[in-house]
Amino acid sequence: MTTINTKEISHARERRRGAVAPVDEKLPLKTLLAFGLQHVLVMAASPIASVFLMSRVLGFDADLTASLLSATFLICGLGTLLQSIGYSGFGSRLPFIMLPGGAPIILFIQIAQQYDVATASGAVILTALFYFVVLPVFKRMLKFFPSVVVGTMLILVGINLVKILGFLIVGRNPDAPDFADPTNIFLAFATIGLTVLIARFLRGVFKQLAILGGLLGGTLIAFLAGAVHTDRLSLTPVIGVPEVLPFGMPTFDLIAAIPLMIFCMISMVEATGQTVAIGEVVGKDLKKERDVARTIRGDAIISLLGGFFGTSLIITSGENIGVVQATGIKSRWVTVSAGCMLIIISFLAPLTGAIQSIPDAVIGGTGLVLFAVVGVMGIEMLRRTNLRDSNNMYVVAVALAVGLFPILVPGVYSNFPNGVAAFLGNGVAAGAITAAVLNAIFNHFSKEVRAPADDKAVTAESQC
Repeated sequence: MTTINTKEISHARERRRGAVAPVDEKLPLKTLLAFGLQHVLVMAASPIASVFLMSRVLGFDADLTASLLSATFLICGLGTLLQSIGYSGFGSRLPFIMLPGGAPIILFIQIAQQYDVATASGAVILTALFYFVVLPVFKRMLKFFPSVVVGTMLILVGINLVKILGFLIVGRNPDAPDFADPTNIFLAFATIGLTVLIARFLRGVFKQLAILGGLLGGTLIAFLAGAVHTDRLSLTPVIGVPEVLPFGMPTFDLIAAIPLMIFCMISMVEATGQTVAIGEVVGKDLKKERDVARTIRGDAIISLLGGFFGTSLIITSGENIGVVQATGIKSRWVTVSAGCMLIIISFLAPLTGAIQSIPDAVIGGTGLVLFAVVGVMGIEMLRRTNLRDSNNMYVVAVALAVGLFPILVPGVYSNFPNGVAAFLGNGVAAGAITAAVLNAIFNHFSKEVRAPADDKAVTAESQC
C-alpha cells in the first residue's frame, strides 16, 4: 500500500510539473541570474540616455543627475517586478522590462522648458491618473486589433527601433567631428559578429546567452581599442539614494499635461501590440481585454510612482521581446531577477557607473539584432493573414505607408499644431491606428461577407 501511494504521489507531482506553462516555470537561480543580467545590460542604455538628455537640456547639476539616474533604475526595477509578477489586476504576468519612453522624455523636457520642472512632474502624475480614466473605453476597442494590425505595428516598431539604435552608433549631428566614426561602426558590427558566432557554434545555455556574450565581447574589444568610458568608473560613493520630489512639490496644470495625455493613448496602443507579441513568444493563451488592461494598469501605477521621483512616464518596452524570442527563455521569473538587479543597481553607484561605461556603439550593435527580431515577429504574424485578399493588402500597405513616412522623413509634421504633430509624428502609433481603422472599415463594417482578417486557413489556390 505504501508503494502504491508513493507512486501515486510521484505521478501527481509529475503531472503538476507538466502543467506548468513555460512563462511560469521557475528556473535554477544561476540561470535566472545569467539571463536576468542579459536583459539588464540590453536595456541599460535607455534610462542612462534619458536621464543624461534631460540633465543636459535642463541644466541639472551632477548630484541631481545621479539622483535621477538612481530613481529611474529603481522605478524601472519596481515596474519590471510588477509586470512580471502581477498583483490584483496590475501587471501582465509576462516577461516584460519597463523603461522610460523616448517620446515622454522629450515631452517632459518641453513642458519643463515652457513652464518648469515641477509642472512637468505634475503632468506625469496627471497623465498616470488619466490612464485609469480612458482605460475602460480603450478595452472595448481591442477587438479592432487582430493580428493584421498588431503584425503591421511590430514591423513599424522594429524599423523605428533599428533607426534609433543607428543614431546611437553613428550620432545624430552630421556636422559633429565623431559622426559616423569608423571605430564605432566597427564596434557595432564586431558585437553583432560575436553574437552570431556564439549563437552558431556554442551549445546549451551558452548559445542562449549569445546576446550577453556578444555584448561583453564587444565591450572587451572596445576596451582594447580605448573606447570604454573609464572616467565613469568609480568606487565612491558606494550608495546612491534616489530623492523623493527632487523638484519640490509638483504643480498640477491640466493644460500643460495635454501632450503627455495624448501620448498616453498612443502608449496604450503600443502596449496592446507588445502584450500580444510577447504572449505569443512565450506561448501564453491571452485574454486580450483582460491581459492588455493589466499591462496598461501596470504602466499607469508605475508612472504615477515615478512622477514623485522626477521621472517621466515609465512604460513597458518592446526592446526585451527580441531577447525572449532570441534566447527561447520564456520564464517571467527571469525578468523578476532582472527587476531585482535594477533595484540593486539603483542603490549602488559604482554599478551604475560601470554600466554607463559600456560604449553606445556596443549597445547599439546588440540592439540592432534584437529590434530586427521584433520586426521579424511582425512578419510572422502577418503570415496568418491572407494578404492575397485585396482588403487586407490595402490595410497593411496603407498602414505601413502612414507609419514609415514620419520614421523615414523626420520632422515631416513639424509645421502642424503640437497635438497633431505629436500623434502623426509617432510612426508606430499612426501606423497602428491606421491599420485598426482600415481593418474595421474593410473587415468589420463591410456589407460584403468576408473571411476574418486572421484567417489561418490556406486557400485552395495557395495549396496548388
